[in-house]
Formats: sequence, structure tokens, C-alpha cells
Amino acid sequence: MSTCGMLNSMQRDAIIYVRISRDRIGAGLGVERQRADCENLAQRLGWNVVAVYDDNDMSAYSGKPRPGYRRMLEDLKAGAATAVLAWHTDRLHRSPTELEEYIKVMERHGVETQTVKAGQIDLSTPTGLLIARTLGNFARFEVDHMSERQQAKKVQKAGAGQWLGGRRPFGYEADGVTIRPSEAAELESKTDELLAGVSVNAVVRDWNTRGVTTTTGGKWTGNAVRRVLLRPRNAGLMEHRGEVVGSAEWPAVVEETKWRALVALLNDPSRRTSPGPQRRWLGSGLYECGVCGEAAERSTVVAATAGMGKGENRTTVPSYRCSKTRGHIARNPFHLDRYVSMVAVEWLSRPGAVEALEGPRDDKAARARILERETLRLRDEEAAEMYAAGQMTRAQLVKANETTALRRAELNQADAAAARSTALAPFRQGAPAQAVWDGLDLDRKRAVVAEIMRVIILPSKLGRPDGWTPERGATWGYFDPKFVRIEWKVSG
Repeated sequence: MSTCGMLNSMQRDAIIYVRISRDRIGAGLGVERQRADCENLAQRLGWNVVAVYDDNDMSAYSGKPRPGYRRMLEDLKAGAATAVLAWHTDRLHRSPTELEEYIKVMERHGVETQTVKAGQIDLSTPTGLLIARTLGNFARFEVDHMSERQQAKKVQKAGAGQWLGGRRPFGYEADGVTIRPSEAAELESKTDELLAGVSVNAVVRDWNTRGVTTTTGGKWTGNAVRRVLLRPRNAGLMEHRGEVVGSAEWPAVVEETKWRALVALLNDPSRRTSPGPQRRWLGSGLYECGVCGEAAERSTVVAATAGMGKGENRTTVPSYRCSKTRGHIARNPFHLDRYVSMVAVEWLSRPGAVEALEGPRDDKAARARILERETLRLRDEEAAEMYAAGQMTRAQLVKANETTALRRAELNQADAAAARSTALAPFRQGAPAQAVWDGLDLDRKRAVVAEIMRVIILPSKLGRPDGWTPERGATWGYFDPKFVRIEWKVSG
């Protein structure tokens, strides 16, 4: 009797392995049908099924680890089974490299492979190995060919501005085209707030606090907020392989000029990107140390603590301190923030002050920059076609691309500059400046202060200021405005 015949006559302990790349049937029914067929085959062979492993909705060629497959190999190496049952060879492998690992395990541990559709795969003979490797190569070819078709289809759809599919995008319904009003409003408002000086971390806190979730129901992180707000689709633009290729079939939820400005702002290398602690004081990182300023240096203040009293009565209180040298200045943050708020509101209440700072909005220039970007894109495409046709050298192509990239960077900077003053937008609505200020959260107040003034803290003498009274001390302590210099960004 041949070795093959001896194997078939033996009762074996078998592991069933089932897999499907995409479960179009749903509820795992795709792998369940494979499992039923494998169980029927085991019954016909007289084999005992000791385990069933599955990898549902998982490709054999994606490169991602398949948990069920790896557990099967570990069991075989441990001698828990001497046979494998699969629906077809391509359920086991679509990668020649992975197949070779499987062959080594089968040979070393005397494991037999049976499939419902392709029959026995005899890995103990040269002919059987040739058949297995040929089937594996055909499976690999089919994957590559399918990938090529899919990529060609994506390029065609991208050129037509059609959605390429995938997870539901935030701001849109599952079809990727219809706007979801509640989420679209969030995208528009947060774009305005970031352009107004609000931080990404403030957006994260706000969305998570209010229960605005990602499209999968999860909480937001800084990286997730950046990704969703920087998407070209928000401006009604089609992106393919990281580049904007034209207009999309879906409507925009953010003006393109605003979106361009936001891209320039968030991609500015000088912008701070580390999360840092949540701000508790109006002036942390904004107010400046007057001592450092006199020395032609520039440093901001941080909120630290200072000691008061002596002995058992000694306590610590919050204090603004120079971020570089502790002994330069010290100021009570409650009093200083109250004073800065009062000065800011007084300035914002002046007729024409906000308009003088913001200046006229040039919508024609913004539209011209959009049209110029499209011209630059077409110029890059033309250069690529000329290079492919041999009408341009590689050095000429690189030079042409560098020129257009430099101009795009200039356009981005112009967009950012044009949108920089939107922090003052709430004060243009006609409501009293004090009421508007009181309605802003700390991040928005900080953005306004940064927009309109420099606050420089000067060193002051200890003790009560001139003209101090108990009534004044009840509200202001020993605070003296003479040792705070306000420099306006524009005269108002």
C-alpha cells in the first residue's frame, strides 16, 4: 500500500480552517457554509474534528496577521492534530511565502491537507508540492489582477470626482455624498474656531464633552480631529493618493478659502503641536515678561505658585512667573486677568475698532488663489506627460515641480494671513462687547487677547501701591496697573 493510501485509511484528528475576505452574506454566514462543507468531508473521511478556526472578513494577502490561522499552526506544531480541512487551497494561502511556511510544518509533523473543492493536497511528494505551489501562484496572480482592476476603477472614479467608498465620512451620510447637517455644522464651526485661534485640543475637549462622536461612535483625539478637519472633501474636493485632483460629486460643507487657510495654519511648522496641559488662566503663554523684553529677549509667563506669610501662616497662591527666570516678575493671576479682560472689553467696545484691525476682506483675491492652484495642478500634469513622452529631462521635471510647489506654499501663506482675524467675528454681530466676552470660553478669550494686544508684565515694588485703600484692596489686593504695559496690535 502506498503512503498516500495509508494516510487516507487512517482516522485522523483534524482542524477545520475557514476564511473569507469580505463577508457579503453577513452575520458570518460565509464562513459557516465553508465550515458545514468541511464537516461533511470530515464525516466522509471518518476524521475527528478537534478544533475549528476562522478568520472572518480577513484577507490572506493583506499582510495582516490572521489569528485563527496562527492558532492552527501552533496546534499542529504541538501535535494537537494531524490533518487540516479547508474549503479550498486559496482559503489557506494567497501568498507563496506563507505557503512555504505551511509546507515546512506539514512535512515536519506529518500533517495531511484535504480540501472540499480541490481534493487532497499531498505535500509529501514532488508532484504534490508542484500542484500546491502552482495553485498558490495562481491565487497570487488573481489577487494582483484584482488589485490592478480595483486601482484602475479608483483612478477612473477619482477623475470623475466620485466617492471611492469606505467608512462613512464625518459630515456625510453612508453614501458619502449626502450631507448630515448636524455633523456638517460641527465641521464648519470648528474650522472657524481654529482659524480664530482656538487650539485643536480645545476642539477635542468640546466634542468629547458634548458627546459628538466619530463615525464609529468613538471619542476624539487630537490626531483624529486634525485628520477630519484637513480632509479636502470638506471643501468639496476630490483627493486621490494624497493629492487634490479636482472637484468632487458631493457638496462642500466648508468654504474652500477657509479650508485652504486651515490647511496652511495646521501645517505651519512653527505651530505648537504637543498636547500640553489644559489652560486654566487667560495669560499663560500669552503675557510677556518685561524684564526679558528689556534685555531684547522674548519670554512669556506661566502660572506657578508663590509663597505668602511666615511660619505656620505661610501658604501658597497662584502666580504668574517668567517662564525663563523665576525671579523676574510675580503677579496675582486673578487680578491681572480681570484687568486685561476689562481693558480688552473697553477696546472692543470702541466704534470701528474691530473693523480697523481686521481690514477689508478680499474675496476676489481668495478666489483668484483657488484658480491659480488649479492652474498649477494642470501644469504639473502637463510636465509629467512631457517627461513620459521624452520631451523633458528628469532634471527639468524636478525643477518644474519645485517651482509649482514653492508657489503653492506662497498661496497657502496668503490664505492663512487672509483668515487670521476671525477671532473677532463674534464682536461684529452688534451685541455689547461685555456680553460677547462673557459668553466666550477661555480658549476663545485667549485667541482674542492674542489678536488685539501684547500684555507685558513689568517688575513692581512690594507692598501696597500708591493710593491704596481697604475698599480697593478688597477687590484688587495690591495690584497696580502701572506695572502692566499694553501694546495694541493696531491703534484703535
